[in-house]
Amino acid sequence: MSGIVGKGLFAGTRIRARAKIGEFEGERIGLREARRRAKTLKTIAIVELDKVALDSTHWRHGFRFINHSCAPNTFMRMTPERAEFYALRNIRKGEELTVDYGRSHHDGKLPCACGAKNCRGFI
Repeated sequence: MSGIVGKGLFAGTRIRARAKIGEFEGERIGLREARRRAKTLKTIAIVELDKVALDSTHWRHGFRFINHSCAPNTFMRMTPERAEFYALRNIRKGEELTVDYGRSHHDGKLPCACGAKNCRGFI
C-alpha cells in the first residue's frame, strides 16, 4: 500500500534516470465525456490528451494507481495519442512511483497528502 494514498504504483525493478517506464492506458473517450465523468467520481483516473482522454477508472492495473507528489520521481510526457511516463532520477526497486498531476480535474481543491518538503497543499 502507498504511503501517500490508496494502492500506489511501485517499481518492480531498479529504473535508470530518463528511462521510459510505461504508458497510461484506458478507455478512449471524448474530452467532454471525460469532464462529465470526472465530476461524478470520487477517485479520478482520467488523463486528457489533445483531442481525446484516457479513462482507466475501472482498470485494475497500471499507471491508474500512480499517486501525485509535489516532489515526483517521474514525469508524464503527453503526445496527441499517449501519456508516457519517464524516470526523473534513478528509482530503487520497491520505491513508489509518483508524478506531479499539474492541472487536473481536482481544480486545486483536493488536499495533497504527498508529504514533500515543498508540498503545495492542494492538487
